[in-house]
Amino acid sequence: MVYTSIDEVDFSVEDLPALPRPGRVLMAAPTYFNVEYVINPHMAGNVGTVNRAEAKQQWERLKSAYEEFGIQPVTIPGVEGLPDLVFCANQSLPYYKPDGTKGVLLSRMHAPQRRDEVPIIEQFFSSMGFEITRLPPGDDSFEGMGDAIWHPGRYLLWGGYGFRTSPSVYEFVTDVLNVPVLAIQLEDPDFYHLDTCFSVLDGRSVLIYPGAFLPEGLDLIRRFFPNVIAAPEDEARRLFACNAHCPDGRHVLIQQGCKVTVEALREAGFVPVELDTGEFLKSGGSVFCMKLMFW
Repeated sequence: MVYTSIDEVDFSVEDLPALPRPGRVLMAAPTYFNVEYVINPHMAGNVGTVNRAEAKQQWERLKSAYEEFGIQPVTIPGVEGLPDLVFCANQSLPYYKPDGTKGVLLSRMHAPQRRDEVPIIEQFFSSMGFEITRLPPGDDSFEGMGDAIWHPGRYLLWGGYGFRTSPSVYEFVTDVLNVPVLAIQLEDPDFYHLDTCFSVLDGRSVLIYPGAFLPEGLDLIRRFFPNVIAAPEDEARRLFACNAHCPDGRHVLIQQGCKVTVEALREAGFVPVELDTGEFLKSGGSVFCMKLMFW
């Protein structure tokens, strides 16, 4: 079932099947990364401004960070003409069903400029032997883990919609994966994906920018996360503080310079790891966008 308000919720997290933490990470090399078009507000004014050498160094530092935490990245090469392939959180939703089945639900990208990225991700997962699930025919868009994010440790999905993902998609997702979906509407174009304003840390903790959500969405978040850490507007909007990633329930990879957010994370018992993703911010992405966790 798809839930859009706290009044509809008829279950608790403890009722749901356990979900193991994904232990592998996919990254796409930034060989051809650049800002070549404008499909979100952050890209405006940045066309052609990317320093590719610096972007490569920033990407390598992120890759090294995962290696330091014992997560060996699997990498695929960049593809000429697909500058945003590097944001490989968007082209699919990996899943791990309670019966142990591993698969991916392929995206249908909202922007025409990004649609040719999906077959590349499909080819990768097909070669790994994953079950491949496709959306039914239609015009509804879906942008993978940019908008659909697993609740840590439980078979429960958070689903953002409003800019890149159509709300009707989640009816298909809940049916085909037999998973409850907590659907949250996004209204601020700066926060066009759920992963720009919502970063799960562990089963009880989440980092959010509250201003990106309507009251109904905030109520759902507070219902399922006892510990809600709020990033200030400047750090969330300008530095993508909430596009952070916590791969192990302890360390939080986050754009450097988010001073207030970093201190709040420390006070909550997490270990912030600050990284520079400045070249990727020009395109409207940071740490979470640049990787795809899978099982």
